Amino acid sequence: MSLTPSVGARFLLERELVEATRATYRATIYTPDATFTTVARLCEDGALEVDPSGAPVELHDMLTMQARLVARGAAKRREDGLAVWPARLLRWRGPGR
Repeated sequence: MSLTPSVGARFLLERELVEATRATYRATIYTPDATFTTVARLCEDGALEVDPSGAPVELHDMLTMQARLVARGAAKRREDGLAVWPARLLRWRGPGR
C-alpha cells in the first residue's frame, strides 16, 4: 500500500530506538508530489527535537506537532502500564487544515 495521498499530507513516525526516557523516530511526510524524511528525538518530559526535513514550514510544523503529542503522552502511558513509545504513528491531514 502506498502512503502517498491524493490530497493533503500523511505524517508517519516509526520508532527506531528507545533509551530509558527517550525515543528516536524516523519521521516522514508524504504529499501528492513529494516525500520528506527526517529524525525526531522525543523525551518523556515532553521535550523534543525534530531535524529539518526540507518540507514546507507548515508541513514541518504539523509533523513537529504530531511528535510533540507523542512526547507529551509518554509519561501518562507509562503510568497506565502501556507501551511508552508507540512503534508507529500514522496521521493524515487534509488540505487547508
